[in-house]
Parts: sequence; structure tokens; C-alpha cells
Amino acid sequence: MDSEPTFSQTNPQAVAVGQPLSRVDGRAKVTGAAKYSAEYNDLPGLVHAVVKTSDVAKGRITSIDVSVAQREPGVVAILTHQNLPKPALTAASEAGKKAIGPSVQMSFLPLQSDQVFYAGQPVAIVVADTLEHAQHAAAKLRVTIAPDTPVASYQDPKTQLFNPGGKPDADAEGTKSRGKAAAAFAAAPVQLTATYTHATNHHNPMEPGATIAHWEAADRLIIYDTAQGVSWQQRAVAAFMGLPNDQVRVITKYLGGGFGCKGPIWPHTVLTALTAKAVGRPVKLVLTRPQMFTSMGHREDQEQTLRVGATKEGKLLAMLHEKHSTTSQWDNYAESNSKIIGMLYACPAFEATTKLARANVSTPSWMRAPGEAPGSFAIECALDDLAAQVGLDPLEIRLRNYADKDPSTGQPWSSKGLKQCYERGAELFGWSKRNPKNGATRAGKLLVGYGMATASYPVHGSQGNARVRLYADGHAVVQVGATDLGTGTYTIGTQVAADALGIAPDKVRFELGDTMLPTTNISGGSMGAGTFSSSIYVAAQSVWQQLTKMAVQDAKSPLYRAKSTDVEVVKGRLQLKANPSKGEGFADLMKRADILDLEGSGQGKYGAGYESGLATGAAKSDDAGKESSGQHSMHSFGAHFCEVHVDPDLGTVRVTRWVSVVAGGRILNPKTARSQIMGGGIMGIGAALMEQAVRDPNLARYTNANLADYHVPVNADIPDMMVEFIDEKDSYVNAMGVKGIGEISIVGTAAAVGNAIFHATGRRLRDLPMTPSKVLAAMRQPV
Repeated sequence: MDSEPTFSQTNPQAVAVGQPLSRVDGRAKVTGAAKYSAEYNDLPGLVHAVVKTSDVAKGRITSIDVSVAQREPGVVAILTHQNLPKPALTAASEAGKKAIGPSVQMSFLPLQSDQVFYAGQPVAIVVADTLEHAQHAAAKLRVTIAPDTPVASYQDPKTQLFNPGGKPDADAEGTKSRGKAAAAFAAAPVQLTATYTHATNHHNPMEPGATIAHWEAADRLIIYDTAQGVSWQQRAVAAFMGLPNDQVRVITKYLGGGFGCKGPIWPHTVLTALTAKAVGRPVKLVLTRPQMFTSMGHREDQEQTLRVGATKEGKLLAMLHEKHSTTSQWDNYAESNSKIIGMLYACPAFEATTKLARANVSTPSWMRAPGEAPGSFAIECALDDLAAQVGLDPLEIRLRNYADKDPSTGQPWSSKGLKQCYERGAELFGWSKRNPKNGATRAGKLLVGYGMATASYPVHGSQGNARVRLYADGHAVVQVGATDLGTGTYTIGTQVAADALGIAPDKVRFELGDTMLPTTNISGGSMGAGTFSSSIYVAAQSVWQQLTKMAVQDAKSPLYRAKSTDVEVVKGRLQLKANPSKGEGFADLMKRADILDLEGSGQGKYGAGYESGLATGAAKSDDAGKESSGQHSMHSFGAHFCEVHVDPDLGTVRVTRWVSVVAGGRILNPKTARSQIMGGGIMGIGAALMEQAVRDPNLARYTNANLADYHVPVNADIPDMMVEFIDEKDSYVNAMGVKGIGEISIVGTAAAVGNAIFHATGRRLRDLPMTPSKVLAAMRQPV
């Protein structure tokens, strides 16, 4: 008898996984039962905080007059840099940076001195018994600031561009190269040079940033926060408060969208905790919509110049990319646009340089597909321009430069269904009907254009933990310290657990969003599904290990004295591989042993860490086919196809048809996955045609920090969108074969729109957003 079962990671039988299960949290959301972070209003003694912010972008506070404000009804406290409790850790210190980890945007904490570095910086916090009382008192508070001349952006002549490469705290790339790009470009028969600009974009999720801080004791803190990663928040808040991690609990059960802005730790979360300590009561702070423009990051204003050299047949010979963008006074943050430009197509010579300018702005931050989204606008528009220059169809030039391995690393792909995406997308869209001549297709007076673009997003290595408790009555509780951004994590987690345990989805209770649960990575960077699905599966395997051991040792079991390696699990039933009729269900086994429940835990890996395990045999998948050396490049791929109608008299652009086809490994739920692709596509269309936060060049202050003037797409702007997925198997990425799709959906979307406008009008627009005034200006230019 084999008493110790061998652990074998095999993909669970697909019963719930792959089905379009409706959201398991849907009823809670539509009935109001879902409790968001700002809705824990039953804490005893809860008071409300309102942030008073600076209208000045640079200067020093010379006086603070609280005399009128503190006499207003209900005021509990007014906190400024003069009396706010100091954090245990200085954010800008080396110890601070190490302690708060990847939350690089917290190198500066306001309300620590009289200096003002950006418009919208908190200069005081007013606490009162009601929100209205706090708002009224804040309006009465007088903060006088002696202004200095600010720097508004990288375009400001007062600033100086610098290369951040090599600095220990650099979040941006410096310079990288392969081959002799400059020489290859100079010798290329076909050359193309263009500059692409991208306006500042803001995330604007439905739910603003919010924190409730409650000190249960002098050394024990509970935070209800709008966080994409509760474990990250716990680590950062604990460091600032000078507490062990286990004395800070962070809870985020539901999130009303994030798009990256709720990934890092932000000042308002730490300030709320310090305020609660100062007043000795639970404190709730909710950012206003204008404060969302200055308090939780943004996609930075940027320009990128791309030089492309090619043969007369359209084969790429060299690419040189230079990016300039704006960062804050204290962080070296910049999107790494060059990553996608250097890996998307076969090109022997490549060089990229990033340069930053310090300005009086808050630190930019991750925004859906940071780097890949704006980078794809440059490379995908350039490919269409090159196609026009050498007389090729845009789809054909992409196929001629198709990369059979990752050009940036030389590694083979773990899987790549891009050609299938091209083929299926073209078929669904009717690409063959495209007139190759620009400006030649009309619908009445409107110009009609077809555009397409490639999408890609990398697999970021990640790992996380899960806990599974299986009960003899047939139900299970599954726990992961993840966050559901509103994208369907509750649902796909339930589906994975159901199949891994062999029970129906309605028998699974899936719990997340609490640091009391097993730690996992942030729900961001398209890492969530790949990480926690693997973790849940590994934890379920731990349960089956225990059950198998029980069965082969139980004289009353049909599997008594069988070798554990001869036992398999099929739909909740233990059975012999050679004789499936010989076996029993887990419930019978557990009841006979008088065991009410069994618990299993496991750590799942996503990306390179999982593949390394395959190479060592630690977690080899049955369908991996062969051992891996941990040397695959892992990406999701896709293709977007777009039709636009352009009014030549008004300059208006309407997207009239859209097709996206994506190869993202195993699709856990096609309904929620389709929603993800649609949502990212809509964001990309918004960035292409309308989204722009305008910063005054003299005052360094946003002039449209509200949803009335910052335009985002609405239903009338978006056509019916067709989304399909390629059936793609990837044995190297994780135990489930799952790759991320949350961000690939926005990669290439702005380029597809821009390419369609180019086809419709014969004029290339390279400045985002492509507003009617820019279209009209381009139409006045000769072709």
C-alpha cells in the first residue's frame, strides 16, 4: 500500500470552467447588499473627514486661520502639518521605500511640512460628526500660501529632461538596445520618422477613492479601503504606522472599478489612519470627484518619437524609440512604452530611450496596460504608415514581420495565437472588402475608414495562496485574499473551485478581500485570474491528497490498499484509473470516517515561477508535454478591427463597427471575459477620441477636473462590439493554462481608431485625443 499520495497538478475537468456563468455577486450588487469600502457606517462613533487642498501648484503655507472653521457645528478636529500625528516611517527614506515595496507613488506624504508641490495637495483635514458639517467647516478654513512659479509639464521651458536609468528608485526604463539600430536605420531603403503625443488621462472609476480607519486598540488598526491589493495596502499602512503586518487588517469586499489607480498606496489612506489616531474615533474619508484628478495618479502626458527603417518589401530593419514624459518632483515614474515596441514584430535592431521632466504635479501611476497602451499607438500607426509607403495591406505588413519568437529576448513563446486572431478577426469584420485606397469609401457625405491593430500584453510573474475547506455535506468554502474590481473575480473563482472539487458552483462560497484570508498578489497587471485560479486549484489538490490517503487506508473503501498513483479524481469522485467503476464519492468517505470537513492550502504560481517549477519537476502538469527550462516568453495576443465614419465638414468621428479577437489561454468564463474586452475597448476609444485632462501651462492646475468637462464615452458613442476568443492551450503559464486579458483589451485600440481615420481621410493624426478640431485641421492639409 502506498500511504503517501503523489501530488500531481492536472487541469480539472471542465464543467463550470469555460461556461458563461452569470455573476454570483450580481444579486448582492443590484439589491444593495454588497458593501463597498465607504459603506461601513455602523462603526460606533464614526466621524467624517474632508480634505482641504491647495489651489496653488508650488509655494509655502504662510498662515492657517482655523478660528472660524473650528466654531462651526459638529467640528471634532482640524489637522494640519502643525498638529497631525507623524507617521512612524518617512516615505522618502530608503527604509520607507523598502517597507512599502512596490507602492512607489508614496515617496511623498502631504501634511508633513509647509511646502506645497502640486495643485490639489492636501493642506488640512477637517473632521466633523457629519459629512455636511465637515464640508461646511472646510469651506470656512483659511489657508494662505505664498505662491512660486510652477513647472507644468515636460514641455515647460523651465524644466530639464533627464534619463532615469540606473537610479535605484527608477520606475522608468533608461536606455536599452539590440543590434546597431542607428546605423541600420540610416542605411534602410525605406525610412519613416514620426512623433506621437498622448494627453493626460485619468482613471475615473465609478467609485472614488475612500478609506475608513478604525483603531480597535492603540496598536491594532482596521482599514476599509478601495484597494486592488489588500495585502499591499496592509504592508504599506503597517510600515507607516510602525506596526507588525498582522496588527493591520485591510478589508475590500467590493470595488467599484480601479483601472490601476487603486493599486498603489495613496496619501489619503495613510492620512485617514493618522487622523483616526488623532481623534480617537473611526474616521471615514471619501475623495471628491475633482480630488480624484490629483490624488490617485493618472496616465502621464507624453510624446514618443519613433524612427522605422525597412526594406522596400516592408520588412523591418531597425526601430529607434524615444519617449519624453512628465513626472512629479519626487518619483521617477514613467510608462515603459518601448517594451511592446521592441517585442511585437521581428526586427534585428532596436534602441529605446526614456527621458523625464520633473514638474509640479502628483505622481503619474499605472493605468490600464501602462506602457503597452500608449506604446502600441506609436508602433501600430507606424506599421500602417509603412504599409502605405510600400504599397501593402496593413494586415499583410504585420504578417511579413510576424515574430516567431520574442525579438526582445530570443525566447520562444509559451503560446501565440496571433495569426488565428488576425484570420478570424478579418473574417468577422469583412476586411477583404476594404478598398486599399485611402479616402475612397463613402456613406453619403461621410468618409468611411477601416482600421486594425495588434494587441499584446505580457504575463507578469506572480504567486498567491488559497485555502479550501470541503464539507461532508457537499459544500465548500474557498478563501483568497484577492480583490474583485468588478470584473468577475467572485464568479470565476467559484467556477474554478467547483471544478477542482467536483461540486456544483452553487455549493461553493467564495470569500475574498480581507487580509485575514490567505495572501495573494494585487488584482492588477492582468495577474489576478492566472494567480488565484492556480492557487485555488493547488489548494483543492491538497484536499484530494488527504482524501486519497484516507481511502487507500480505509478497509471499507473500494480503494483500500490501492496505490495512490493509481487513483484519480473525476467530478468529486475518487476512482481507479484502470477501473473507474471502482471508487466512491468524497461525501461517503468523509461520513464513514466521521469527518465533517477537510481543509487544504496551496500556493499557486503564474508565469516564470510556474514554468521554473515545471523545469525542476516540482509542479509538472500532465499535459505539459515536455519539461520546460523556464525560458519561454509569455504574452496574451489579440487583434482589433474598427470602422469609422468621419464627417469632413464637422470633423466628427464615430466608431460604427468593432471586432476584437483575443488569444488569452484558457478562458474561465466567456461572459465575464467578453465584458473585460469590451470595457477595455471602450476605454481605448475614449483615449483615442475624447479623453484629455487639461493642465494650465502657467498655473500647473487642471482646468477640467470633473466628469462634466472630462469626456468619457457613453452608450451613444459605442457601437455593438463583437468579441471572440481563440481556443489556446498554454502548458507553461500556470496550472490552469490561464493568461490575463484585462489589459490586452485596451492595447492597440487607439491605433485601430487612428488607422481607420487614416484610411477614411488619407491624413494621419498622431496627437491623442483625435478631436474634431484636429481632424478638421488635418483635412485642410494636402494629402
